[in-house]
Amino acid sequence: MKDLFWRLEKLGRIRLSQNFYMRQFLYSEIGAAFGIANVPDNPDLAVETGTQLCEQILEPLVRKFGPIVVRSGFRSAKLNDFGARNGLKCASNEKNFAYHIWDHRDAAGHIGAAACVVIPSFNATATEPDSWKQLAWYIHEAMPYHRLTFFSLDNAFNIGWHEKPRKEIYSRLPSPHWLLRDPATN
Repeated sequence: MKDLFWRLEKLGRIRLSQNFYMRQFLYSEIGAAFGIANVPDNPDLAVETGTQLCEQILEPLVRKFGPIVVRSGFRSAKLNDFGARNGLKCASNEKNFAYHIWDHRDAAGHIGAAACVVIPSFNATATEPDSWKQLAWYIHEAMPYHRLTFFSLDNAFNIGWHEKPRKEIYSRLPSPHWLLRDPATN
């Protein structure tokens, strides 16, 4: 158990970008509640993809909007599988490889990473039910994101980096629907 602690201690101190360290992405409410350590199978790949997510996507968000809150980031395959099987807001591992599961390639062999974030400054000014669309279109025009998914609580959204981005926008507001979808995935 001490070995696991020291591995996580070292991994958590890795700086992914100017404002982000790996530690910010390792916390998991599922892990905390059910005693599942959120540890990458391939730490080097997790750091590589997490660095791209932070440098290409999250840092530009911080420059535009100020600090952001990371709600959920990296998920180990073990933790994500547990969450999916138990209805804890996780999609299957296959859907999350190269997304929330940063240290596994997707079915096509590509790498990627995602995080669920909240932008407090956006929430302070977002007064209309469709305000999230303005944010979605800004990100679409300004960033090389992979996929956006907007949620109803706190204007939280998943945003990903991927080496072959699809630039898709999905929303659960007010009910699940696509705002923008890559025709190749239909």
